[in-house]
Amino acid sequence: MKYAAIALSAVAAIGLTGCATSTPQAVVVPHASFADASSNEFIKSSREAVSRLVAGLDPSAYSPTLVSTVVDVNDLRQAKPLGRTLSEQYSSALVSSGFVVKELKLRGDVFVRETTGELLLSREVKDIALVHNASTVLVGTYSMASQFTFVNLKLVSVTTGQIIRAHDYALPNNVDVRALMR
Repeated sequence: MKYAAIALSAVAAIGLTGCATSTPQAVVVPHASFADASSNEFIKSSREAVSRLVAGLDPSAYSPTLVSTVVDVNDLRQAKPLGRTLSEQYSSALVSSGFVVKELKLRGDVFVRETTGELLLSREVKDIALVHNASTVLVGTYSMASQFTFVNLKLVSVTTGQIIRAHDYALPNNVDVRALMR
């Protein structure tokens, strides 16, 4: 009986040790639905940011507008999928707000690289704006911190370089935001 108890204890100890050294199970994420997509907070936050940026402005006074790729404040020449996605969403929100937005991807006279998107370099912005007959440009930067990614938007006059409006907001560093930062 005494030996059986010792043997049982040894088997239990070996079993527990095996559990402690086993590899962790992968976390299963449920598939997103169309309902989840239609109420996506990422898209809503982009629309809300543009809405706040242009609140009270007469779109005809600031159109046409160009939208530059939003870039990492620490690397202004390199846009990640997050910046390109935000820029696309800002373009849509501006159009929904009544602004005339020129699509830069249809032209070859904008500095474009596969990994960056459309970047409006300061020395070239006036020339690009003349070609597109634009009066304003929407520019933006983001900065990833531990819990949030901070985004800054500016609507800038092309002729004077004056910031007409600016708006700051934050995105939570959730799974989607982190995936777009790769």
